[in-house]
Amino acid sequence: MSNINESLQELMSLDGAMGGCIVDYMSGMVLGMTGGGVDLELAAAGNSQVVKAKVATMKSLDIKGEIDDILITLESQLHIIRPAAKHEDLFIYLVLDKSKANLALARRKVQSVEKNLEI
Repeated sequence: MSNINESLQELMSLDGAMGGCIVDYMSGMVLGMTGGGVDLELAAAGNSQVVKAKVATMKSLDIKGEIDDILITLESQLHIIRPAAKHEDLFIYLVLDKSKANLALARRKVQSVEKNLEI
């Protein structure tokens, strides 16, 4: 089990990790953050809208199940959003340097951190 700061430090151990945070997507509020790469508070608020929109779309389409993760691929960055299964309304957000990161390893690490997250 890991607290917020330990979880964020674990994410930053990834090759290419630039910044990360844990976010309450109902309010857009950041519970903890580390690193940079982008304005993490602004990104948290914007990505809260992304998660809300996907949840609403799934409900409209009567799609059952939970979101594992959302991947946003940019020219030079990868952004991973992973809702926390055990902590309703929270998600982990990680920004990676695309040229240095291994996407498969990053997704596995975020999954592991999410599983062990204690709030």
